Amino acid sequence: MDFLKDYINIVFVEPESPGNIGFLARTMKNFGLYNLILVNPCEIKKEAYFQAMHAKEIVSHAKIYDSLAELLKTEQMDFIIGTSGTPGGSYKLSRIPLKPHQLAESINSTGKIAILFGREGNGLYNNEIELCDTLVSIPTDKKYPIMNITHAAAIVFYELFKNKNEFHVQGLEEASLNEKQNLIDEMGEMIKKLDIPEHKEKNGAKTFKNIIGRAFITGREAHTLKGILRRINRKI
Repeated sequence: MDFLKDYINIVFVEPESPGNIGFLARTMKNFGLYNLILVNPCEIKKEAYFQAMHAKEIVSHAKIYDSLAELLKTEQMDFIIGTSGTPGGSYKLSRIPLKPHQLAESINSTGKIAILFGREGNGLYNNEIELCDTLVSIPTDKKYPIMNITHAAAIVFYELFKNKNEFHVQGLEEASLNEKQNLIDEMGEMIKKLDIPEHKEKNGAKTFKNIIGRAFITGREAHTLKGILRRINRKI
C-alpha cells in the first residue's frame, strides 16, 4: 500500500478559480498524491486541465460534493486536518496549529485522512475549522503572512512526501475515528460530573480533542487510555 496515494485526500473547499484547481492537482502529483476532492467548486473549465499539465487525470477523477458536511458524512474520514494562514494563540483553542514538519512526523495512520484547503480569498471558516481534528499552519513573515494556496500546499505535501517511508511501522496504526470519538465522549462524561461552569466544560472538552488530534495516537494507545478514563469516570 502507498500511504500518500491510498490514505491521503486533498480537499479544496469552494475553489474560486479553475486555474488553481489545476495548479493544485499538478502540485499533488509532484509529491505522489492523487485523491482530490472539491467542495462546491467553480465551473471546472479547460483552464483547470491546462494548468494541471501532466496531472490532468487528478482533475478528471476528482470527487465533487456540494458541502463539507456532505463530504464528511459520505467519506467517513478517520482524521481531518485543516490548514490556515491565521493561526491563533493558546486562547483560540480551535486555531492552535502544528507546523508542516510536525504534522508529517506525527502521522502514522492507515485510516482515511483529509487535508482541507480553504477558499483562495477567505480560507476555511471558523465553523469548518471546528470540524477538524487538528490545524496546520506555515510560519511566514508577518508583513505578508498569507500564502497562495498552491505554494502552501507544496510545503505541506513536501513534508509528507519526505517522511512517507517512516509511516508504516508495525504496531503504530493510528486510532480510528470511532476510537478517538470514544475517548472524547468518555472525557466529556467526566467533565460533566465536575460541576464547573458551562463555558469551562466546553473549553475543557475542546482542549482534550485538540490534544488527541495533535498526538496522532495509535489504536493501542486509544484502547489503553479509554480504559483508564472509564475507571476514573466510575470512581467519580
